[in-house]
Amino acid sequence: MITSAGADLLTAPLQELLVAFGSASPPGGDPGAHVREGARLAEEVHAAGRDAVAELAWAWAGPAAENALTSAERVVSDVLTAADRGLDIAAVALEATVTVVTGAAELQQLVDSFHAFAQQAAPVAGLPHGQLMLLTVAVEHIADGLHVLTRVVSSLADLTDRLTALMPDPGGQTAHSPTDPGIQALTGSRAGGTGTEVVLPDGSVSVAPNAAAATAVRRALDQQGTPYVWGGTTPGQGLDCSALTQYAYGEAGVEIPRLAQEQDVGQRVDAGSVLPGDLAVWDGHVAMVVGNGLMVEAGDPVAVTPIRTGNAGMAFQGFYRPTSV
Repeated sequence: MITSAGADLLTAPLQELLVAFGSASPPGGDPGAHVREGARLAEEVHAAGRDAVAELAWAWAGPAAENALTSAERVVSDVLTAADRGLDIAAVALEATVTVVTGAAELQQLVDSFHAFAQQAAPVAGLPHGQLMLLTVAVEHIADGLHVLTRVVSSLADLTDRLTALMPDPGGQTAHSPTDPGIQALTGSRAGGTGTEVVLPDGSVSVAPNAAAATAVRRALDQQGTPYVWGGTTPGQGLDCSALTQYAYGEAGVEIPRLAQEQDVGQRVDAGSVLPGDLAVWDGHVAMVVGNGLMVEAGDPVAVTPIRTGNAGMAFQGFYRPTSV
C-alpha cells in the first residue's frame, strides 16, 4: 500500500530538483539593483567628464593638448560604455532570477499536485489498480518536472551567452566594437573559434559551431513531447518534422525552407564531422543533430534519438549546416 511516506518517495526526484533550484524567494529582491545604481553613478561621471573635457578644449591648445584631449575623450566614452554594459548585465541578472524562481515554483506546484492526488486516491491506494494509478501519475509528474528542468537549463545557457558577450575585452576594445569577441559570440562562434556549448537533456554538454546553431538546438529540444501533426506548425501543440527544424532555426534568426527535402541548405558535412545544429535530410524527413551521437526529430512526439542515416526506406540526402551560408 502506498502511504503518505510512499507518496513522498515517489516525488523524491522532484524534491531533489527543488533543492538544486534553491529557494523560490531569492533574498535581497532585485539582483541587478546595485549594478543599476553603479551604472547611474557612471552616467553622472560621464556627464561631468564630458563637461570638463569641453572646458579644457577651450583653454588649452597645441599638440600636447590634442593628445591629452583625445585620451580624455576616450576615457569619458569608456565610462558611458561601462554604464550601458552595467544596465544590460542587470537586465540579464533579473531575467535569470525570474527564470530560476519560475522553474522552482512550477516544480513545487508539481509536488503539491501529486500529494493532492495521492490524498484523493487514498481510499483505493491499497488496491492493485490504485497503486498502478499512483505510480502512473507520479511518472507523469516527474516527466513534467524534467521538461521544466530542460527549459530552465536552456534559458540559463542563452543568458550565459548574453552575459559573456557583455564582458569587456581584455585587449581594450569596447563591448560595442564590431571586432569584440562578445559580439562574435552572438553572431557566430565564440572567441577562439571554440563554438557555443549546449546542455542536453541528460546533462551532458555538446558544442555547436556558433551561437545561432546552439539556439536552434535549444529551441528544438524545448519542443520535446510535442505531438506529431502532419502539416502542423504550432510549437507546443503540433509539429511535423520540417516545421520543427524551421521553427527552431527561425528562433535563431536563420530562415530555412518549409519542406524537409528542401532543407539541404548551407554546407554539406561528412557524417564524421557533424555538429549540433546540423540537419540530417531525407527525401521526406529531416532531423537536427544535438551532439554526443544524438539528434532531435518530430516523431510522435518530438524526441531525442540516436543519429542515423536510414529512415523507413527514404533516400538520405546528407547532413547540412544551415549556419554556414
